Amino acid sequence: MNRYLIPLAVFALVVVVFAIGIAEAPRKDLVPSPLIGKEVPNFSLPSLTDPTQEVSSKQLLGHWYLFNVWGTWCVSCRMEHPELLQIARSGAVPIIGLDWKDSRAEALAFLKKEGDPYQRIAVDRKGNEAIRWGVYGAPETFVVNPEGIIVYKYIGPITPQAWVQNILPHLPAAQTASAGS
Repeated sequence: MNRYLIPLAVFALVVVVFAIGIAEAPRKDLVPSPLIGKEVPNFSLPSLTDPTQEVSSKQLLGHWYLFNVWGTWCVSCRMEHPELLQIARSGAVPIIGLDWKDSRAEALAFLKKEGDPYQRIAVDRKGNEAIRWGVYGAPETFVVNPEGIIVYKYIGPITPQAWVQNILPHLPAAQTASAGS
């Protein structure tokens, strides 16, 4: 009987240590970005909806916007999609998409079926632009001010709670008045 108690006790101890570690782990949305407070990377990329057109950082100056990195291959991106649609419907802030390492046909089919929350969508097939933004996984969303300065970075799928608690506080009050989802 003792020969079973020791392994069971060790296993229980390991479970407790892991549980404490998970409970006390820092929140993943608090990973600092070296780009906070700096200008967005200068870019000019083809548009998903019209490859003869471009989406550029210069076009986006003068307005607050969310820069959302996503892909149809990303399960978490699919999970956050209804919230992005809600944000777009609220009119709180334009959402600019960066379709990351994706197939154009799959991205267009997904948006046609599920709805398109994006004002514009830039295409990053090889992933080079996402690297310049410091992206290491999708979805990631940046709040950008009218001067083109990144004021906040949110890692992971935007949920209604994340929208209200993490992202809205970084937008100007005039935009957030009717934006609570």
